[in-house]
Amino acid sequence: MNFDKELDARGLNCPLPIIKTKKALNDLSSGQVLRVTSTDSGSVKDMEAFAKQTGNELLSSGEEGGNFVFLIKKK
Repeated sequence: MNFDKELDARGLNCPLPIIKTKKALNDLSSGQVLRVTSTDSGSVKDMEAFAKQTGNELLSSGEEGGNFVFLIKKK
């Protein structure tokens, strides 16, 4: 899937991946997609909760080569 911006949050522990995701989304326009890569297993539940709380859409959540990858569409 296509994305407009990529955030590398590998090596960061909670809550840094969410904080950096929020900041990166602020730089995007409505409808644009952010791809986030994280190594923190807690980020799976965190990203789901973050999307629900902020109204942004979690398009996908998965694992790639030992990393957790998320696609988030800005509301």
